[in-house]
Formats: sequence, C-alpha cells, structure tokens
Amino acid sequence: MLKLNPIGTKWVFKNKQGEDGMVVRNKARLVAQGFCQKEGIDYEETFAPVARLEAIRILLAFATSKGFKLQQMDVKSAFLNGFIKEEVYLRQSPSFESARFPDRVYKLRKALYGLKQAPRAWYARLKSFLLKFGFVMGSVDKTLFLLSRGGDTLIVQIYVDDMIFGGSSHALVSSFVEQMSREFEMSLMGELQFFLGLQIKQSLEGTFVHQAKYTRDILKKFNMGDSKPMTTPMSTNTALDADEDGEAVDQKEFRGMNGSLLYLTATRPDIQFAASPRTSHRQAVKRFFRYLKFTPELGLWYSSGSSLSLRGFSDADHAGCRIDRKSTSGACQLLGTSLVSWSSRKQASIALSTTKRVHCCSLAARSRLLWMKATLSDFGLKYGKIPLLVDFTSLST
Repeated sequence: MLKLNPIGTKWVFKNKQGEDGMVVRNKARLVAQGFCQKEGIDYEETFAPVARLEAIRILLAFATSKGFKLQQMDVKSAFLNGFIKEEVYLRQSPSFESARFPDRVYKLRKALYGLKQAPRAWYARLKSFLLKFGFVMGSVDKTLFLLSRGGDTLIVQIYVDDMIFGGSSHALVSSFVEQMSREFEMSLMGELQFFLGLQIKQSLEGTFVHQAKYTRDILKKFNMGDSKPMTTPMSTNTALDADEDGEAVDQKEFRGMNGSLLYLTATRPDIQFAASPRTSHRQAVKRFFRYLKFTPELGLWYSSGSSLSLRGFSDADHAGCRIDRKSTSGACQLLGTSLVSWSSRKQASIALSTTKRVHCCSLAARSRLLWMKATLSDFGLKYGKIPLLVDFTSLST
C-alpha cells in the first residue's frame, strides 16, 4: 500500500496597506503547512534569488541618470503559477471537507503558498518566460533581466513576485506589460512609488528615496513619538563597552529597536552602526530614535543626468572597540553623485598595525566595487580602473 505524507493547510487573512498606511486590499489565502514536508521526499531545492537592496539602488540611479521612470507591477497569487516536479499531497482544507470522502487527499499539480519549493518553482516559471521573450539574465545578479531591441533597452528587476521595470522606449515597455498580462494575472501599479518599504518619488530633476512612513511607525511602536528630537545620532563623548555592572534591560524590546534601525539603514547611511544590552546601551539606542524624530524625511537623492562613473571611499579606526580592540571599517560606493552602497562593520580580526586595519578595510571596499562593476557591465557600462580613496594619513606618521 502506498504511504503518503499529506500536508495540512491553513487559511491566512491579511490587510495590505499602501504608502500612507491605509488598507488597500483585504486578502485571504489558503497556504500549505510546509513545516510538515520532508526533505528528499516532498521537496529537493528551495532557494529563489532575491534582489539585493544595493541592486535596487543601482537601478534607481541608472534609470534616473538615463531619464526614464521606473514602473511597478506584481503577479497576483504568483506562487500558484509555479510547476512542481515532486509528488505532494494535501489534506482537505478547513471548512471545505467532503462529507462523502473525508479521508481523501489532494494531489498538487502546481505550487501552493507555504510549500518550501514554491518560491523556486515560481522563479523558474518567470525566468523561463522572460528568456523566451528575449531577455538576457544578469551575469552576477540573477534577479536582473535586460532586453535590447533596435538600440532601446528594457530592464526588469525581480523581488519574489514584485517587479520594477523601465526602459528607454515606451513602445518596448508597453509590449512587455502586454505580454506579461497575457501570461500571468497582473496587478499594474503604475509609476514606482512604494517598494520594500522604500518611498520613492521620481521627478524630472531626479529621484528621492526615503523611509519617512517607516520612521514614524517605529517611533510610535516604541513610544518615542513625543520624545525630544536630537540633532545628532550619537554623542561624541559616548564610548560604549560591556557595562557589566549596569542595569539589565528588556532584551526583547532592545533587539526589536535594533532590528528596526537595521531595516532603516536601507536609505539612512547616517545610522549604520549601533550596539549590545544594558541601560547605557538602551539610552544610546533611544538617542538614535530621537535623532530620527528630528530627521524623519532624510533620504537619498539621485540627480537626473548624473554621470555614471564609479568610485569608492574607505576608512577605519584603529582598535576602536573597547571590548576586544577590533577596528571598525567604513566604506561607501557612488555611481556618479549617487550613493548606492555603504557599510560600517567591525573587522573579523584584531589589526596589529594601522597598515593592516587600512588594508582590511580597503579589501572589503574593493570586493564591493568589483561586484558593482560586474553588475553595471550588464547595463552596458564598461569601466577601466576604478578609484578607491583610502585614508592613509596615519601611515605617513
């Protein structure tokens, strides 16, 4: 007798909100309880490429420089379009059981939300369609697809079931939208305005990217909406250490505050670095929130017609961490005048000299520049030597 591993299902209800926080759609979805799946039986591979935020910012800067506006659309019930090769069985859905055959199960022909292989199955279906349409997949970024016809270019960036796209020809863009609508049930959102929590305003002068709504949301969430604003994110006299004698704080709240700040760094390089939990640490994090209260509308500006030259900057302190004496590296990369990538992180090893800490920092910055160079080559941009400016002041003493 054939032994099956039927998977349960569950109804999920959700309100989808727009940029202003208003409910734009009520959604009900039947999802599979994928945690019951067994690897090697119910699924093999599960991954699906997801665009990096740096890739999104590069596309925004490139499109702004070239003078075309990006648009957005998503595929309705995207995962239901993917085909699966494994045999997967589902129990009857709650409230829809058959009175006559209560013990029967469903055999899936297509993917369902909740299945571990569903994202990969959807990506494979979409990738197949785009390549058939004539697109070329990015050599480095597998979520980037480019189409060239008669001197015109169309660029598509994928983030699961959301797509942002734009091109130099209105006819080419319209043809793409028409073909996508024939193949899938699409939701056309028009000009790109709200994507992955980023608020985007495109104009003739340039593109402004910010997270004002998210900033106000987290201020409200952590009861900091009425706090006194601060003009700087951190005091110059603050030197955080383990503070083992300090009073312990609510770790759940502290981690939540730090996690909220980490997502905000998608458009705020000015708050990239923060730290661990005692009262002194919590006060430092709360100062970040008071700084956000002072600068909620701060974001990134990409100028129209800006050059697309690539350059980078890097620097590091020396043994700046008072706990383990590791150095902290900082770097940023610009596409013309547009800041598209940045980082601030502790080095993995202790630098025994200023020379070593500078080289560790510049190595990480070079790696990011090489990735950007390879990505931009798919856009048709070719670079020779890329300038990386490093602070060697300490080496001359």
